[in-house]
Amino acid sequence: MKHTLAQELLVSLTANTPSISPKFFYDDVGSHLFDVITLLEEYYPTRTEKWIMDTYRHEIADAVAHCDVLVDLGAGNCAKGSQLFNSIAPKQYRALDISKKYLEAAVADLQKQFPQIKMSAHAIDLSLPLAFPELQALRKVFFYPGSSIGNFDPEKADQFFMNLAHECHGNGGLLIGVDLVKDTETLRLAYNDSLGVTAAFNLNSLLNVNRLVGSNFELQDWEHYAFYNASQSRIEMHLRARSDVQVILPGNGSEDHLISFKAGDLIHTENSYKYTQENFVEKLRHTGFTEIHCWTDPNQHFLVCFANS
Repeated sequence: MKHTLAQELLVSLTANTPSISPKFFYDDVGSHLFDVITLLEEYYPTRTEKWIMDTYRHEIADAVAHCDVLVDLGAGNCAKGSQLFNSIAPKQYRALDISKKYLEAAVADLQKQFPQIKMSAHAIDLSLPLAFPELQALRKVFFYPGSSIGNFDPEKADQFFMNLAHECHGNGGLLIGVDLVKDTETLRLAYNDSLGVTAAFNLNSLLNVNRLVGSNFELQDWEHYAFYNASQSRIEMHLRARSDVQVILPGNGSEDHLISFKAGDLIHTENSYKYTQENFVEKLRHTGFTEIHCWTDPNQHFLVCFANS
């Protein structure tokens, strides 16, 4: 595992556009930091999505109809998924996320509150294809809130949706939240909060990489850098070198790898694509979903969809 991650990082950090996958955000510390981000005044997506889900909970439940298994994609602390328990009444709950320890603790706590629902936690990289052959005969509702779909490049998002539509086997659907295009300043502030929590979240990925593969990133050498790329309709997050720096990635039974960065060089850590309602609905239809229901807030800052397959 360590060798595989080291090889992955060697390839991504020495590419023409150096990068670290967003999955490295979510160790225990990163997961907790993201929970704090969702509470910040500047970070509108979480509270706006919650307003939509609360305001239209009966309409959403009617659209879902019934649910044998709620599959919570990127479940985190399971707070969003558990808010659906009373309205859509799933018989089973599967929580999927990359941070195993954090997820298992959340599910264990949740199981005590809802003993009637069969629950399980699964440490899964959502960038890889998903398969649930044992659930084929059951009506599955995939839940993907928080506009996490924005982290996927458009082509990867298409593949992700096609995978989910196929896994529904004509008996299920996708309940998803997505951030909408809006004024640049609102978007900029959401990823550059005044308390610096997003900066800490971004920088913590370097500490996680150090722990996982034994590299020697030093936090004082890097700073958070995020901006809205209007031509690509996405927020870009990067780590920017404060000075010339060299980073060592341990080799596997061979010489260590030395990677040099100049002051101002960037390591790309995340994209967060923003959509219009029209192009997002078309994306769902194009990838195998039908009968798409949509709900939004008065400012049209955020969109929640339920799409049958």
